Amino acid sequence: MTERCTGAEIFVKSLSREGVETIFGYPGGTVLPIYDKLYDSDFEHILPHHEQGGIHAADGYARSTGKTGVVIATSGPGATNLVTGLATAYMDSVPLVAFTGQVPSHMLGTDAFQEADITGISMPITKHNYLVQKTENLARIIKEAFHIAGSGRPGPILVDIPKDIMMQEVEFAYPDRVELRGYKPNYRGHPLQIKKAAKKINQSRKPVFYAGGGVIISGASSELRQLAEKAQIPVTTTLTGLGAFDERSKLSLGMLGMHGSTEANMAISHADLIIAVGCRFDDRVTGKLDEFAQEAEIIHIDIDPAEVGKRVSIEIPIVGDVKGILTELNKKVTEKSSNGWGTQIQGWKDMDRRQYRETGKNGRLSPGPIIEEIDSLTDGDAFIVTEVGQHQMWAAQFFNYNRPRQFITSGGLGTMGYGFPASLGVQVGNKDDLVFLLAGDGSFQMNIQELATAAKNNLPVKIVILNNQYLGMVRQWQEMFLDKRYSSTCLRRRADCPPHCSEPDEDCPEMIPDFVKVAEAYGIKAEKITKPEDVKPALERALAEPGPYLLDCLIEAEENVFPMVPPGGSLYEMILEEESE
Repeated sequence: MTERCTGAEIFVKSLSREGVETIFGYPGGTVLPIYDKLYDSDFEHILPHHEQGGIHAADGYARSTGKTGVVIATSGPGATNLVTGLATAYMDSVPLVAFTGQVPSHMLGTDAFQEADITGISMPITKHNYLVQKTENLARIIKEAFHIAGSGRPGPILVDIPKDIMMQEVEFAYPDRVELRGYKPNYRGHPLQIKKAAKKINQSRKPVFYAGGGVIISGASSELRQLAEKAQIPVTTTLTGLGAFDERSKLSLGMLGMHGSTEANMAISHADLIIAVGCRFDDRVTGKLDEFAQEAEIIHIDIDPAEVGKRVSIEIPIVGDVKGILTELNKKVTEKSSNGWGTQIQGWKDMDRRQYRETGKNGRLSPGPIIEEIDSLTDGDAFIVTEVGQHQMWAAQFFNYNRPRQFITSGGLGTMGYGFPASLGVQVGNKDDLVFLLAGDGSFQMNIQELATAAKNNLPVKIVILNNQYLGMVRQWQEMFLDKRYSSTCLRRRADCPPHCSEPDEDCPEMIPDFVKVAEAYGIKAEKITKPEDVKPALERALAEPGPYLLDCLIEAEENVFPMVPPGGSLYEMILEEESE
């Protein structure tokens, strides 16, 4: 049975049919018809304080819950403010549907007020996008958008809706299914390839699992654990794959790549077989490509055929859903006991030299103990969300992730300003869970206005700023490769500073702003931490607070992340802390 509805009413009814509960959005002129209908709806609507904050929050919501995130923005600048968030979600395969308002259809192409060709702008950074041209197509397009966003390799979809489309009235009937001739993701791995892979695994002497975010997206963590334990295969993960395998397991190697663990990088470099699962051989993982895993044959399992063989030669490609393929491999791989390979890996674990100090060089806080204290106080059961930079790598190194969707970060695009609004989305989607944001002082300021969103919605995110008063990761590269020529990375720098200062001292002015005062201006409790003995009590106070809480932790200004594979270097050419001093 059909009924007559306006496009705005169709929008609301369609999202309800898709099971949407939460919408992140910022109103404006071209989306007023939709917002008028949302006024009487049952959706939870979260108003960010910048459209970029809204889409990053929807992204965090999606990553942490496995549901498709939804964001709304108006035309022109509202739509273009979503671009970075779309690219972030695209790079990390996050299911999102972004709805943008557009000027009325008859004004398209006239440079009307707040007109932007957002479908053209977003085409390279979305899985698919739509410009709705007829109101009678809107329900079908919304159905397709959610189907495409969440199926196959997930990704962001943009739906651009002219204002007149929202206001026209047509017969409404929501489609029961989606039929797209050119879009048929392959979920079932080829049986012969799976058989070949099982044989190769059974014959290998030094195998390693290299697991990426696709394991988490597929819901295949338990299948990975079962197979790793059955065949005694060590597991290393990418940055976005953290949590796919319990890092408390003796088979865990932690993260690999530019700032990966010693054991992960050495194991990959000496393996005779790499089983790559739900990953894409990113340059930050492989290092110097022609020297990556020279002794190994590679099995690559991924749902996206475009990723298989894109950067490295693959002996056994398997295209399909990771969960289903690992399930089949579990039936065919024989049980093994640990061997000399495990002993060799333990030796690398024993020599792992991730930078760790109880205090910084000059007596300030060191990041490792802060993150380990968070791990200890939460029994490893918190969501950890990060901005991008040194603190992101320390979070990857010093917290023991034990479950999927626990670690939320911008991996592929490396978006500064992502973490704080994403943490709010995580908290919205997981209301009874503990959420920590680990931020750098540079990244946090990029979307600092979202303190208002945290305060007004009483989102109890615990914000920990590792404040070194620098753009830390860029400064580290300047220190290590550019002779400490700290060009535009010191956040204390003022107009009256010496022109070529590379040795700031304790007499330099403190960073502006004072994060404690800024948080308090929004009604959020906050404190500054400068002494190691104050870290645990401050974290305990933060955990006891029912609302949001901010801790500004002053860490050593020139603290670096180690190990580090230098740009263009091989994984086994890691720079260790001792070699840098």
